[in-house]
Amino acid sequence: MNNKNILAAAIAATVAMFAGAAQADCPRGDLDERFCDVDGDLIADIPEDPAQQIDPDTLVFAYTPVEDPAVYKTAWADFLTHLEQETGKKVVFFPVQSNAAQIEAMRSGRLHIAGFNTGSNPLAVNCAGFRPFTIMAAPDGSFGYEMEIITYPGSGIDKIEDIKGKQLAFTAPTSNSGFKAPSAILKADYDMEPEKDFEPVFSGKHDNSVLGVANKDYPAAAIANSVMTRMIERDVVTKDQIVSIYKSQTFPTTGYGVVNNLKPELQQKIHDAFFNFEWDGSSLQEEFEKNGEGQFLPITYQEFWEVIRKIDSANGVSYACE
Repeated sequence: MNNKNILAAAIAATVAMFAGAAQADCPRGDLDERFCDVDGDLIADIPEDPAQQIDPDTLVFAYTPVEDPAVYKTAWADFLTHLEQETGKKVVFFPVQSNAAQIEAMRSGRLHIAGFNTGSNPLAVNCAGFRPFTIMAAPDGSFGYEMEIITYPGSGIDKIEDIKGKQLAFTAPTSNSGFKAPSAILKADYDMEPEKDFEPVFSGKHDNSVLGVANKDYPAAAIANSVMTRMIERDVVTKDQIVSIYKSQTFPTTGYGVVNNLKPELQQKIHDAFFNFEWDGSSLQEEFEKNGEGQFLPITYQEFWEVIRKIDSANGVSYACE
């Protein structure tokens, strides 16, 4: 069964099952009370009532704010033109400045299509009705990135234990590689906790942390190495400015998807646009081939984000929506 048929069947099953369930009988797991999960796939179902489904004339797209949004407005230009052709809608790029702002934009109805970073996916799914269905992957199907803890030459930090008594830069509390994963690993494997063993600071974004270490503003930082690789490729920093002292297992990268209340037919068109996009010669290829990425790979949140949910559980993270 091809990708189009898979999504069509999933949408039909979701609508059919939801139609047969009374609102009072609405299983939702960790989802916000606005959503139901009748099919048990851990993401919000499409609303049963057509009146609750939306079909906007203009679709808003946002990419996770890991670096300068201006860079990515250009990188996504060809894809967004393709998305306009596939949907018949105007599509605009929304340059969000923080993970929290991106989640709130979808939660409040101002964002329809998005790429949420790894750590933000659970919050976007549970609080904003995000339905992720793809990630970027290499042409051979491999995917993901690692969390690295980096320092600079001559910092006096040669191993993780040397961070004790010093400052460690995180990115944002919602970031997997920028906060959640390193926090869990430092506590479980090294018995090190913020405030007690080191001073935590938050840079806001991965590029800020990489630049902060390269310029010796931070003695150490936890970052996503995919971001660092792209920065090195663009000569924003050089390899000899960075020393890596820890590299994690591979995590899923940015998840792409839609808000749950778009009309099913429109969700199908958006889904198709991701999977029939021609990468060769595109602005998307020019930017993301720096990480070796060259296609959109079908995924499920239930399977691919299992390790992230486990990290959140280890950190005592709640998906409660404010």
